Amino acid sequence: MEYTQIAYDLSDQILTVTLNRPEKLNAFTDYTMAPELLDAFDKADQDNNVRAVIVTGAGRGFCSGHDMTEGEGSFDYEKQIGSTLDTHRDYGGLLALRIFDMKKPMIAAINGAAVGVGITMTLPMDIRIASENAKIGFAFSRVGITLEACSSWFLPRLCNFNKAAEWAYTGRIFGAREALEGGLVGEVLPPESLMERANEIARQIADHTSPVSVALNRQLMWKMLAADHPMKAHKLDSKCIFWLGKAADAEGAARAFVEKRPPRFTLKVSQDMPPFYPWWREREFK
Repeated sequence: MEYTQIAYDLSDQILTVTLNRPEKLNAFTDYTMAPELLDAFDKADQDNNVRAVIVTGAGRGFCSGHDMTEGEGSFDYEKQIGSTLDTHRDYGGLLALRIFDMKKPMIAAINGAAVGVGITMTLPMDIRIASENAKIGFAFSRVGITLEACSSWFLPRLCNFNKAAEWAYTGRIFGAREALEGGLVGEVLPPESLMERANEIARQIADHTSPVSVALNRQLMWKMLAADHPMKAHKLDSKCIFWLGKAADAEGAARAFVEKRPPRFTLKVSQDMPPFYPWWREREFK
């Protein structure tokens, strides 16, 4: 796919995906940006040379939300594409679900305005860091719609519920420091340091970790958010440890420890995931 609203830049195992409509503060479009992001994340997951993904915005914004240039028909999907109440699937939600199932760790580098889908698309990413200039808002109630992109599931799990509820109900815009205090982002940095820090985190992953270990840890943490008892985590942890414990990366790391040298990880997420992966697609985990 040729990208017109995003940029895809892979350098030394770190992929930077840039929302690239700076003249519109990278406003999200259902029929161009969403498919391009889905394609980019599919491509990244299949490429063993991608160890971490950074998502950021071009210019002074991250993503100002849904492009509302259609005016009063901006959210009328029956009029736009013939959706019905029972068949419509939210485009932000399709994107969030794709990110949720990623094998590669994802870092959101929020460099400016992140409003509506511009912030909800980051919730299933793993690490969110923000520029001091970032302005954030779950502004759905102010345009007469609801939370989308699965954010009614992600937001109260990631943040203080009281703060998440206030943000969602009021729809007000708030700054990066408040986002940090509410647990929405992990760090707030000067604008000039944001991408440097994002790349530093990605570099730690790329240089020092097993790709398969990271992929499994990512899914263990996300999928266990919905578990109703730690026994489910125990059973799944045990399967993962058993399978990885006799695989090449763990054996090689143990040998490297004895030899006092850095380990060399050889397992690839494209071909070396355990036979029970992806376990959450099974009707019942046994």
